[in-house]
Formats: sequence, structure tokens, C-alpha cells
Amino acid sequence: MHERDKLLKSLYKKAEGYCVEETVTEFVYDEDGSKRAVREKTQNKYMPPDVTAAKFYLEFMDFKSELDNMSDDELEKEKRRLIALIKD
Repeated sequence: MHERDKLLKSLYKKAEGYCVEETVTEFVYDEDGSKRAVREKTQNKYMPPDVTAAKFYLEFMDFKSELDNMSDDELEKEKRRLIALIKD
């Protein structure tokens, strides 16, 4: 899988919302100062949909759709336009 595909998949996941398993460990210090775990709790945490991620994902997919429909000449013209924009 290309890095771009991984990024798009992650962006979509964030835009949609997801659950993540989270483990929290509680520690205490003994009389001699050493730290030890006394309790560990695992829970599912819901990450709500992110509107900004959804916006970026939809904009990218719309832009990708435009690129897919461009001719080679149009793509070359767009490439030159973007390069000029970056240089400025």
C-alpha cells in the first residue's frame, strides 16, 4: 500500500469517527521509592468524527476526480500552474 493510500485511509477513518482501545495503568511508589503498577484498566474510547478531516477528504476526492478526467495536456498545464504557485 502506498503512503498516500495509508494517509487517505487514516484521513477517512478520522473523518468518520472510530473506536480505540486504551489501557490506563495506575502506579504507586513504595516506601523505598520504587514505582510499581497497582491497577490496569482497559477501555474502549470513541473518537468522534472530525469535520476538518471530512472536509479535506472530500476536497481531495473531488480534486482527484477532476484529475482523473483531465487529458495529458491539461495535466501538464495544471502541473506547471502548481509549480509556479509553489515558487511564488
